[in-house]
Amino acid sequence: MGVFVFLPLVLPLTAWPIARLAEHHLHPRTATWLLTAIAAVLAVCSTLCLALLMVVGTAQLPGNPLPDGWSDPEVRAAVPYDEVAGKAAIPALLAVITGCSQLAWRHHRVRRDTTRALAALPDRSVAVLPDDVPYAYALPGRRRDRVVVTAGMLAQLNGPERRALFAHERAHLAARHHRFLLAAQLAASANPFLRPLRTSVSYTTERWADEEAAATTGSRRTVARAVAKAALVTRGAPVASLAHFAAPGPVPRRVAALLAPAPLSRAWPSVFTAAGLAAWGATAGAAVSALSSANSAVTLFFILKAATPL
Repeated sequence: MGVFVFLPLVLPLTAWPIARLAEHHLHPRTATWLLTAIAAVLAVCSTLCLALLMVVGTAQLPGNPLPDGWSDPEVRAAVPYDEVAGKAAIPALLAVITGCSQLAWRHHRVRRDTTRALAALPDRSVAVLPDDVPYAYALPGRRRDRVVVTAGMLAQLNGPERRALFAHERAHLAARHHRFLLAAQLAASANPFLRPLRTSVSYTTERWADEEAAATTGSRRTVARAVAKAALVTRGAPVASLAHFAAPGPVPRRVAALLAPAPLSRAWPSVFTAAGLAAWGATAGAAVSALSSANSAVTLFFILKAATPL
């Protein structure tokens, strides 16, 4: 395996330029799918890399339940700096498991508690809370998806802007944006180098919903005005993996994009453009990471199989 076993750990460093190129040059729908897929692949590969290193490190600890052959020099030779890398991978992998588990549990708990809190309201697709604090977010459910909005938020918007808000949140629900957000959050928990992709996915999902709302209402300027007004007063969603109307971040960029012509919806740009460079570069990086991890896993599997007594 050699030093290539460490490649999945460092390839996520390319996340920042990939995220910036995708944000600026790809259609929001394409960018969301691409960045989420890249984040998931790189996170799985880096976690697999840590698991492989942990196997080598754990096999050297006295009293471990693994076969004695797994600590043979042939096994340790497969990983450079096996003693340091193997032992360091143990707490790192535990941190990944703990962080991802906590994030997934918090997402589940907030959705469950929010759904229970809304049980007393009429079972409609829109839940209006008698709260003066302005906020709105999309709440996916098992039986019914709901748009949660407060009276304080509705008071800040006029009729067309309210229609833009509801169209935006319904676009989040229809495209299942909470899944993209959760996947990006989990990826960033697995590897901190993927945090730029998490931020970008949060932005591109909002841009995707903006474009859908503009198409539904027929007025890009109305959606831009609603986003700008809501951003000045909103509190946000109860958890980062739920999409909400005026998400924190580059709101001026969202408004500027809505005031500009609609982006081209071509799914996959040419490689000879900046957008194509972003898309193909991100795909190539993810492929290299996946192949490196697969090669390391298969190689170590056969080494461990050969070292395991019958």
